[in-house]
Amino acid sequence: MSFAATLIAALGCGLMAGVFFAFSTFVMKALARIPEGEGIAAMQSINRSVINPWFILVFLGTAGICAFLASVAVVRWGTQREQYLLAGSALYIVGTVLVTLVFNVPKNNELAKIGSADPRGLVLWRRYLSTWTAWNHVRTAAALAAAVCLTLAL
Repeated sequence: MSFAATLIAALGCGLMAGVFFAFSTFVMKALARIPEGEGIAAMQSINRSVINPWFILVFLGTAGICAFLASVAVVRWGTQREQYLLAGSALYIVGTVLVTLVFNVPKNNELAKIGSADPRGLVLWRRYLSTWTAWNHVRTAAALAAAVCLTLAL
């Protein structure tokens, strides 16, 4: 059970790292190159589309498995495997899920309230591009580091 859960969590973390990596390396750069109103509208559409069963299953399902693995690591504490399990689980839960909820989601909610033709959009969009992307880099690194730790635990 623990091996299968660790494998699934490692794959989930790796998958999420890839999603975040894509946004950090080319999606946000592409959105920054188009007119502000179009970029805002495109990101608003992405933010609505991401709330779907597949994304939620991987994003939150991985968090649930990581929470389970962290508890297993604490109960069985004593080997390097448990250290990797706890580190990987904490990296994903804190560096990916918590960062998303505390930093990225509020920025998405703020962006959702602005019309693509709203004159305040330009200032908001420039700030959004830099801060949302910076926090996305954190999520990318955390999810990748979590995948590495969980892989090492195998």
